[in-house]
Amino acid sequence: MAEEEPKPLNYIPEVILKKRKNNEEWAIRRKQQLEQRVKKLKSDNFVIKKPEQFIREYRDREMDLVQMKNRKKQLIRSGVIPDSKLLFVVRIGGKNDMHPNTRKVLYSLRLRRVFNGVFLKANGRIMEILKKVEPYITYGYPNLKSVKDLIYKKGVAKFEKQRVPLTDNNIVEQALGQFNIICLEDIVNEITNVGPHFQEVSSFLCPFTLNKPVKALQGKRRRYKDGGDSGNREDDINELLRKMN
Repeated sequence: MAEEEPKPLNYIPEVILKKRKNNEEWAIRRKQQLEQRVKKLKSDNFVIKKPEQFIREYRDREMDLVQMKNRKKQLIRSGVIPDSKLLFVVRIGGKNDMHPNTRKVLYSLRLRRVFNGVFLKANGRIMEILKKVEPYITYGYPNLKSVKDLIYKKGVAKFEKQRVPLTDNNIVEQALGQFNIICLEDIVNEITNVGPHFQEVSSFLCPFTLNKPVKALQGKRRRYKDGGDSGNREDDINELLRKMN
């Protein structure tokens, strides 16, 4: 019986083999990327919004704009100016249901994030602005201890277009020396007494990033004097700052 001749092997060019290998590796990487993306979406509690939710958020934003205008009219009628010249304002809320005009006002106060805080000089114009965004902020009259604790513990300055922790008096002297403000204690005095260079010093200070207080804020938009969180706390702001510092 004659032996069968061996069949010739199919020759596959090396270029095609490399291409197959690259395609397989790409498919594996792509699969891993998709799996990671799905996992991230699940971890972020990703939810597809229903049309009704978009309509509700739009109505809430429009209602926020109407209420903002009404609060401004109430302030004009009352003409209330606080006793203290110094205010400390903290943003306590505001996100999806906020009208763009309200967000713009908060940004003008440098309150871009929740639990940001800034020092302001009280006058008619500032009170008008605060009244517009009252449901999203709380404010009051900080005492010397609160001012000192904020600046020494949370103080960050904008120097040469960079955020710099206030740990070196040399930075203070370079930035504010022309106003005879050369150390942290001078900053504290200028802010507390609302001195002639208050605006320059408060602009030098970045908005304070405060901690979320435990059980101090309940998420209620009613005014503080009516049992809520927002609006003027007067001297009680010092107790809140103690918990957020």
